[in-house]
Amino acid sequence: MTLVRSGHARSRRVSPYLPTWIRAYRIRAMLSDFLCAGLASGSAFYVRFGGFTAYSAPYFAVSVALPLLWICTVAFNRAYEPRMIGIGSEEFRRVVQCGVALTAATAIGSYVTKTDIARGYVVLALPLVTLFTLFCRYGLRRSLHRRRAAGTCMRKVVAVGHASAIAELVQLFRREPYHGMEVVAACLPDDAPEDRIADVPVAGGFSDVSIVVDQSGADTVAVLACPEMDGQALRRLAWRLERTRTDLVVAPALMDVAGPRTMIRPAAGLPLLHVEHPELAGARQLVKNGFDRVVAALLLVCLAPLLGGLALAVRVTSPGAALFRQIRVGKDGKLFMIVKFRTMRRGAEQQKITLVSDGDGVLFKVRNDPRVTPLGTLMRRHSLDELPQLINVVLGHMSLVGPRPPLPEEVARYGDDVRRRLLVRPGLTGLWQVSGRSDLSWEESVRLDLRYVENWSLMLDLQILWKTWSAVARGQGAY
Repeated sequence: MTLVRSGHARSRRVSPYLPTWIRAYRIRAMLSDFLCAGLASGSAFYVRFGGFTAYSAPYFAVSVALPLLWICTVAFNRAYEPRMIGIGSEEFRRVVQCGVALTAATAIGSYVTKTDIARGYVVLALPLVTLFTLFCRYGLRRSLHRRRAAGTCMRKVVAVGHASAIAELVQLFRREPYHGMEVVAACLPDDAPEDRIADVPVAGGFSDVSIVVDQSGADTVAVLACPEMDGQALRRLAWRLERTRTDLVVAPALMDVAGPRTMIRPAAGLPLLHVEHPELAGARQLVKNGFDRVVAALLLVCLAPLLGGLALAVRVTSPGAALFRQIRVGKDGKLFMIVKFRTMRRGAEQQKITLVSDGDGVLFKVRNDPRVTPLGTLMRRHSLDELPQLINVVLGHMSLVGPRPPLPEEVARYGDDVRRRLLVRPGLTGLWQVSGRSDLSWEESVRLDLRYVENWSLMLDLQILWKTWSAVARGQGAY
């Protein structure tokens, strides 16, 4: 291990500052919020009073004060905190909360004080400021993700746990850099022989975490599930990190469980983590099914000219039918006929025997597959060949979002854990689609599908559908 203890007492950080990129991001966020509120209030004033020449002193004062009031509201709701930066929907949710709270406060205040407020002004100004802020925050987030993909604007993390768990964490952060986490050092049990884990230096043991944080300049400590780091050890570690304001994050033993399914339930002074069971039936499923079928039917109507053009192009560029039909396994193991545009030449199934090898595993994928036509390559790259699956969604065989629809021979090789993918309908898109598509390993694909099964919700579906557009446009990992 590479731990250096000399000079520790003199070098310990007492008043750390936020990294420069975090301060710059917060300033840009506050400036954009100020401009969004100014634009919203100005637009509402112009529409309500027919231009800026109309003079209405109270509303002019409100329009001038709204940007400062909006920033104060967002700050009070802690939407500028560093932990909100760059990932997850919590930042957007808090902005919406601010808009709702400010609207409610205005309505209640006008009622209590018996102030006559022009409804047209309020109805325009407050929803607009929320909408403009969301768009600007989304733009800031996309810019931050591009910087993180280039290796900048990252949080430095010291990982604490066993070697296998740390190696998995390092691979996850490297595969998904938009999380903004870079593991710069690892702390293993004191008797561990490793010096490096996935090119990350092992800098100390569990008792040396605070020293390693100082020496590595880290701003976050990630503690992975391990028996050595029990409640007392975590409490002592939190006390040592408190002096330097270093963030402490703890990975629970139960992985891939989303926040909405967890709740802290105090009992006898202990903060017990209550985990709800995934909802695989009931009213929420009915809402999801109805949403899927209505949206799929609308998309089929809107995309009818594109579907017709693609079908004609397939027939013209290669002999054979425009549509390809294949048996797939759906919810609860039921078989159904999937419909796609044909992307391969005739006899592709017979040629597959010559391409399969023992090292392919459960999922068979070949980069630069010789059976795929030139048009098929283009269609696969942008997932155009999967558009006819909207018919399967309307018929109830599939959902818009869900696990990848497997082949019967793949299901025959499933283990007990993997079969849990079949508890929900397969999807036209899913976490696998927006996380790398065919570039994913079989294990990673299964992990993403199981994560969806365990944590599905209509809001998660909407987020995945939103991300699908950019994933399809890039065409990365599709072959």
